[in-house]
Amino acid sequence: MYTVKALKSLFLEYMEANKFDYSPRELFEPVDYILQLGGKRLRPVLLLMSYNLYKEDIKAALPAAYAYEIFHNFSLVHDDIMDEAPLRRGKATIHQKYDINTGILSGDVMLIYAYKYLLDIEKKEVIPEILSIFTKVSADVCIGQQYDINFETAKQVTIEEYLKMIELKTAALIAGAMYTGALLAGASKVDCQNLYEFGLNIGTAFQLQDDILDTYGDAATFGKRIGGDIVQNKKTYLVLTALERANSTQRKQLENLLSSHPVDEEAKIEEVTQLFNELNIKELANKKRDEYHLKAVKNLESLAIEGKKLIPLKNVAESLLKRVQ
Repeated sequence: MYTVKALKSLFLEYMEANKFDYSPRELFEPVDYILQLGGKRLRPVLLLMSYNLYKEDIKAALPAAYAYEIFHNFSLVHDDIMDEAPLRRGKATIHQKYDINTGILSGDVMLIYAYKYLLDIEKKEVIPEILSIFTKVSADVCIGQQYDINFETAKQVTIEEYLKMIELKTAALIAGAMYTGALLAGASKVDCQNLYEFGLNIGTAFQLQDDILDTYGDAATFGKRIGGDIVQNKKTYLVLTALERANSTQRKQLENLLSSHPVDEEAKIEEVTQLFNELNIKELANKKRDEYHLKAVKNLESLAIEGKKLIPLKNVAESLLKRVQ
């Protein structure tokens, strides 16, 4: 079996050999820009790992891995426009570096090319099912994004509704990548489904970790502004848990803060974080994240695969939840 490092290296080589060096450059240069900003390459690597559980030569899975990475970055381009985010992975977002129209159109063409790479898969008999699962999880991402937007102005959002939203917006694409890798390798439907469920659970845990880092992370390693969710009045797991646990005075203070748009954003971030600390929110969020991680491990242990082959996936799952806080 390949190591995670080797899989990532092979994927990056494939990306380099398939750069978007097309014309007009005004359309395709931003695509190359966002794809070259780095990142964990989580979805393509997990797809390749899923494939590698059953087959050794992973070259046949590279087009599908690239499709998932292209789509993921397309969603980030449009997400950044909607959030008016200035930074992505520590660099200027596309709409900041170029302009909003460029961000919209370059994002659109990325979505189209994601499908193009899925159609390049050599195992033609599974393409209909691969397109079906990809279309489903891609739609889930959009549905999840709309729920996320709705939640910003909703008077009340439950923790269950929030967890469902992040399952759609973040976890579904990871789940689809895992299912696709296994399907390409000829895995059983049961194993494909268990890997899909693994993706949902580890993806949800990953997003909960992202929520935690947004408040408690280090900007230098996180790649985004600390407190960005607070500034945008997003109802994250931390916020919803705080609202649920707060007394009447704390709740009113938090509600007032999260409906405001003050000039001094840093003061707002500090006040909300202080309330989180008073209510032990970081520890509660860590606990919920760990619950999803445990579910993911159980999904892996249900596979018809010898235990030692599962160690790399378990290690990746563990590493995702140990990003610098």
